[in-house]
Amino acid sequence: MSLKQVKNKIVATKKTGQVTKAMESVSAVKMRKSQERAFLSRPYIRSAIRVLRALSGSQDGLQHPLAQTRSADKELLIIVTSDKGLAGSVNSAVLKRVEQFVAKRGADRIATICIGRKALEFAKRNQLEVVHEFTNVSDDVSLDDVESITTDSLASFVVSTYEKVSIVYQNFLSTFEQEPVVRQLLPLRPEGLDEIVAGIKPRTGKWSDDSALAADAEAVYTVEPSPEVVLDTLIPQLVQIMLYHALLESKASEHSARMVAMKNATDKSKEVVKALTIKYNKARQAAITAEVSEITAGVEAMK
Repeated sequence: MSLKQVKNKIVATKKTGQVTKAMESVSAVKMRKSQERAFLSRPYIRSAIRVLRALSGSQDGLQHPLAQTRSADKELLIIVTSDKGLAGSVNSAVLKRVEQFVAKRGADRIATICIGRKALEFAKRNQLEVVHEFTNVSDDVSLDDVESITTDSLASFVVSTYEKVSIVYQNFLSTFEQEPVVRQLLPLRPEGLDEIVAGIKPRTGKWSDDSALAADAEAVYTVEPSPEVVLDTLIPQLVQIMLYHALLESKASEHSARMVAMKNATDKSKEVVKALTIKYNKARQAAITAEVSEITAGVEAMK
């Protein structure tokens, strides 16, 4: 490689490092906002799911249509990914779980709702049935963003189109750690809801104690005007909250992973620039030494 090529590569690597540094700064701001939203919503979502768990475990809850097992031939899988890449393994880890899910049940028995461009591309690439697609989802996720998904999922399940409704997404643990999880939404299972509650249990504080959660889960509710009316209204809302929670966790995971990936890329670009600079200086010094030797040899020859 010539000196000019090495120099051009140094300049290009520095420019790449500037871009990744800028992306790291942007992702850091988005990460703080998305993490704050995810953390602030966890107490509310955890309480809502505990209520749903108590209701679904009651006699009336077990008889509710949304808690009944269906005999359909297909399952509905809601896949939550990001719209953009450059976020480390945050999307590939989710899609790997989807591959395992599909391999276990068969592609012809799976229908999907794709949230995020990466999920949609994956489904089309693997020829999975796409019932609905949602892309360019705002970072400021609201309950309205998941209302139509909830309505379609509940309606299809009630008329026995699908045997089960599950969701796969990245569960946020920390800035440097995210975990892809598959949760069953329908039919409602008390043990499945316990898994979700355990997954969002804080590491410290009152609700970090499993015994506290277990004791609260045994609360007895007085249902008025009737169990049927209350459950028909409350359960769809609580399922919507579960979907909302998945989107919040996914957004927090995405921006955290992207910030870490861009930081690693920036650090790597600095290492490459340093190595190329050393290589450039060595080559330049060798060229200078060769020129000096040639001049010295010429002078000696003239004598």
